[in-house]
Amino acid sequence: MYLFSILLAPKLLVVTNFFVDKFYEGGSLFMSLILICFLLSVSFIITGFLSIKKSSSLSEKMLKLTMDSSLLGLVLGFLGSVIGIIMAFGSIEDKGALDFVFLASGLKVSLITTTFGLFTFIISRIGILVLRALQKSNKACIINVF
Repeated sequence: MYLFSILLAPKLLVVTNFFVDKFYEGGSLFMSLILICFLLSVSFIITGFLSIKKSSSLSEKMLKLTMDSSLLGLVLGFLGSVIGIIMAFGSIEDKGALDFVFLASGLKVSLITTTFGLFTFIISRIGILVLRALQKSNKACIINVF
């Protein structure tokens, strides 16, 4: 699968990105909120890495903020999925007949927010593990110096 697919139209070159398409398909509101949580988590992790040597208390604060923002991204992903499933079932109820293609497409769209929330959580957790390991090794180095 190509990340970028090029569609050629007469005198028009359109480049589409798979991730941008999924972002809009998952719903702009929840995907934007999860993206904000992801960007906050990454910025907290980077700040924590940069402040390990200078201020261990700031590094620990950044670790806690990363934990909170990653968990918020995960919960927002699940909330977006639940709301999407409720909307899909509401549309089926309004239609009056069960169409499995319609149901499958609604479930697919509702699971995009969960996937992005899980991605945010996993990437943040990997950063948290590395930051904790560096904090412990830095504390061990400080203790060995004295």
